[in-house]
Order: sequence, then C-alpha cells, then structure tokens
Amino acid sequence: MRKLALSDEILLSVTHPERYIGNELNSVTKDKNSVKVRFAMCFPDVYEIGMSHLGIQILYGMFNSYEDVWCERVYSPWTDLEDIMRERNIPLFALESQDPVRSFDFLGMTLQYEMCYSNILQVLDLSGIPVFSKDRTEDDPIVIGGGPCTYNSEPIADFFDIIYLGEGETDYDALFDLYIDNKNNGGTRLSFLQKAAHIPGLYIPSFYEPVYNEDDTFREMKILDENAPENITKDVCMDFDGAPYALKPVIPFIKITQDRVVLEVQRGCIRGCRFCQAGMIYRPVREKSLEVLKEHARAMIESTGHEEISLSSLSTSDYSRISELVRWLVEEYRTKYINISLPSLRIDNFFLDMMERVSDSKKGSLTFAPEAGSQRMRDVINKGITTEDIMSGSGLAFKAGWTKVKLYFMLGLPGETDEDVKAIPDLANDIAMNYFDTVPKDERKGKRVDVNTSTSFFIPKPFTPFQWCAMDTREEFIRKAHLVKETMEKELNHKSLRYQYHESDLSELEGVFARGDRRLSKVIYDAYRSGCRFDSWSECFRYDLWCEAFEKNGIDRDFYTLRERSLDEAFPWDFINIGVSKEFLKKEYLNAKAGIVTPNCREKCSGCGASVFGGGVCFEKRNEAGA
Repeated sequence: MRKLALSDEILLSVTHPERYIGNELNSVTKDKNSVKVRFAMCFPDVYEIGMSHLGIQILYGMFNSYEDVWCERVYSPWTDLEDIMRERNIPLFALESQDPVRSFDFLGMTLQYEMCYSNILQVLDLSGIPVFSKDRTEDDPIVIGGGPCTYNSEPIADFFDIIYLGEGETDYDALFDLYIDNKNNGGTRLSFLQKAAHIPGLYIPSFYEPVYNEDDTFREMKILDENAPENITKDVCMDFDGAPYALKPVIPFIKITQDRVVLEVQRGCIRGCRFCQAGMIYRPVREKSLEVLKEHARAMIESTGHEEISLSSLSTSDYSRISELVRWLVEEYRTKYINISLPSLRIDNFFLDMMERVSDSKKGSLTFAPEAGSQRMRDVINKGITTEDIMSGSGLAFKAGWTKVKLYFMLGLPGETDEDVKAIPDLANDIAMNYFDTVPKDERKGKRVDVNTSTSFFIPKPFTPFQWCAMDTREEFIRKAHLVKETMEKELNHKSLRYQYHESDLSELEGVFARGDRRLSKVIYDAYRSGCRFDSWSECFRYDLWCEAFEKNGIDRDFYTLRERSLDEAFPWDFINIGVSKEFLKKEYLNAKAGIVTPNCREKCSGCGASVFGGGVCFEKRNEAGA
C-alpha cells in the first residue's frame, strides 16, 4: 500500500493539500521493481499551472505506454510547504509513488517561461540533487530540460545534464533504450552522456564551453568532447496524425487553469509575426486530420468526463478544416451538454456564425490582438491585420449582440514612436465608437460597450527577426504605459474604456534571460539562494534580490537588454538549427525596418528554410499541383 510522503498534520496545515497526494483519475501506477526506467516529469511551477500543460500530459501518457518505463509527476511545492519540508528535512517527492525524486533515473523539466528559472533550482535543491551538473555523482538522476526556453538554454545550461531540443514525441524511446543498455553494461554517467550526444536533438551542455570576445559579446562554442556535434538540429514530429496524444489525461482534484479537453488541431503558424518565437521554432506548420481529431475528442470525453472541449494551436483560425471541425463538434456534443470553447479567431461572419453555434445566450467577451495601435507598427511587426479588418470585425460582433471586447497590445516595439503609442487608446476609442455607429439606439436598450485594453512589454527573443533589437528601459516602458493611460482618459468614449499593463521589472529580467549566456547561471543561483522563487507570481517576485545578485556577480543587465546587435554578431544559440535560417531572419529584420509586409506561408513561400523537414504547409501547394 502506498504511503503518503506528507503526514495528515502537514497536509492540513498547507494551502490546497490536494496538490501533493496524487492518485487522481487516469494517473498511472506501476510496480517500480518491474520497470527499468523511472522518470520524474516536472513542471517547475505550482500544481494548477503544471497540470494545465498539454505537453506534459502527452509525454506522461507516451512514457507510461512503454512497458519498461514508469513516468511520475512533480511540481514545485508552494512556499508554505517548502518551509515545512526544509524544517523537517522532507525531500521532494513524485506524486504517484510518493518516492523521493533523487531515487529516480531521470528528472525531466519543461522550460516554458524564463521567470521559472529560480524554481528549477528549488526543485533540484529540495530533491537533494546538486544544483550544478558538474557536482552530480553516479547516484543522482540525469536531469533533462525541454520546452521553448531550451532554444537559448545557456543561462541555465550549467544546471542540466541534457537539453532536449525540439518536440518530445520523437527520440525519447531511443534515449531510454540507450540508458538501459549503458546501465546493463556497467556504463558510467559520462559514458551515457557521450552516447546520448549522438541522438539527434540532444545537447549536452558540459561538452561545450562558450568563448567570449574582449567586449563581452559571445564569440563561439568550443567543443570539449569528441562526441559532441558542432551543430544540433531540433527534433520535429512530422507524422502529426500518428503522434502520441493525451487521450487519458490526468484529472486533478482541484480546479486548474485549463480544466477541459484540449484538441491540438495543428502545430506551428503560417503568419510570421516578427516578434513571435513560437511562430518560428515550431515551423513547419502541420495539421491533424479531421478524422483523427474526431477520434481524439471522443476518447478524451469518455476518459475524463469533462464538459468542455477547447481547440488549441498558435492560430486556430488557420486550420484548413476549422469549419467542418466546429460543425461536427456542435452536432456531436451540443445535446450532451458539452460546451465547445473557441480561442481568439479572426473576426468575420464565419467566426461569428461559429460563436453563435457554440455559445449559450449569454455572450462573453470577444478578443482581438492587434499588438500595435497604428497600421505602420502592425506592418513593422508583420501582424497581417489592418485597421479595416479590426473595425469590420468589431462591427459584425456588435451587430451579433456582443458588447464586450478585449484588446491586447505590446509597448516598446522596434521603431515605436509616441504617435504609435497614442494610437492604442485611439483604436480602443474607435472600436467603442463603432458600437454606437453600428447598433441602432433602440436596440441598445441601455447596454453599454466595454473595451478592455491590456499592454505587455516587447521582449526580443532568439530565433525571431527581432533578436537583434534593443529593449526599452524599465522607465521608458512605464512612461509609455502612462502615456496610453493619459490619452485614454481624454478619449471621447473614455467611460467605456479600461486599461491595464504588465510589470516592467519582470519584463526587464525576462529580456535578460531570453538572450543571455552561460555567465548568468551564477546570478540565478545567487538570486535563488537569497530567496527568489515563483518570480512570475507578483506576490513572490523580489526585484531587489535579483538586482543584488547581478551586482554581486558584476553583470550589467543593460548589456543584454538595451544593446542593439549588429547583423554579424554571433549568438549563444547559433549552433542550434531550427530549420528557419539566420539569413531569412536577417531579411525579415530588414523588412521590418522598411515596413515591408511578408505574406503568410499559404499565400506565398518566403523560403524560410523549414522545408528541410520534408512536410507541412511547405509542401501543400506542391502536392496539390502534383495531384
């Protein structure tokens, strides 16, 4: 019988004890003595966030489908439990078996957001695993990192034994077979890593040493082990229909962020927004067939009992069979009282017709993401949406009965002027005015339109056309946010407008880590040791402690954020091949400066390089022509 790692006394003293007991519906229990590999899968944030992550659910199901592997889940304990665990020397444990994480063969962490980096150290420290990979022994698990932040993992590279670059459905089975063979033949930790370096998509940080120029810019990666390749190509799952999927996702005991069935309709994006890292690193665009999506929906509804289905992708409206899928979902599940949830789509008559089909009589908010207030800036970022599109879409929505609109923008975009900033409240005001111009007075019946505007701060990311750009200072971010607020208060329809903006301190640090190098690992370590963790939670974020850590290590934050890079500068991530070429990104960077719009991938191929993977949208027209 399984024994809980925490006593009833402890569980009753912490918030949401359900986070730590496991045994949820669809969780997997195996005999630990009958498996050859034990894998602890970690999301370094609180349970409710981690349980909402589709990627972990997919890998959890895939790993546990292997007869000789048992995958269990681990999340960061909230601060109240962390204090108790330290006081009573309780090691961090996995949910399914409640066994200490340090007793596992692997500890895998998904790296979704730079501001979770201090929680990586929390998980390692509470597990009793040395924080730095160089200090680990044969008795410690192999620590693997995956997810979007691995495309520049250098700030945290010293904490990981292996970085998995790309999509996890591809090569984990080969890695497990290699581990079992190495163990059976008396191999060491080092011999396993040397062999693992030959598996596509695996980066072994300890086999590389970054070299810097005299001006502190990055020069090159020096290879320290003959097994390490000079360049590493990301793994891509090209058989998207045949890929493993979370048909029996684990059902939590408490409400989580995404508490519903999730259908991933496609991976990648055709749009080419120049600020968007996901749109580049997940190319080429691959779609799931309608037949497979139907099978997945049926299986997950049956295995979970969820009462809502949500469609997921970077741009769901670009899924080529979206109309057929939504119609089928409505016909199949409306009478079964299962709600169909649509993400933000391009607002047109088709979308509104779908919304009418899937929504009840109470209409919520519709979301637009113009990203920039002026058409000039939308052309710079290659957003692919015009003012006319926005006004037409909002007008259609208002006629159909919607009265609430959410708008998302970014401040600090490259080349932004104060006129571009003031265009944000101007556009919000025009949308509010559009309600009064579109809906006859006798149909309003005392209703008022609500336009809620939110701005985040632009952060240049690796593998985007804006990876060469400088960020605004924290002070400039705040000045621009105040300019939006002040302008909005003067708008004719200001009573219908609401505004909020993100924290600039957090954005500055995210910018540092997004394009940082391996010298930052000591900063992260010192910040963690001084008390930083759960930095993405406003009640936990300590900017002052981060500043002290940078000062202690003699590292200037401005070097990473405020410096415009030259086009010939080498980057710490240049040894990674994502398919999209650096030359294409340079071309798009120059197009942005000139305000030139690049058509989306279905309109015209721009030769980004992702066709090297041999499938996806890159080959659609070619196949159609051949047919």
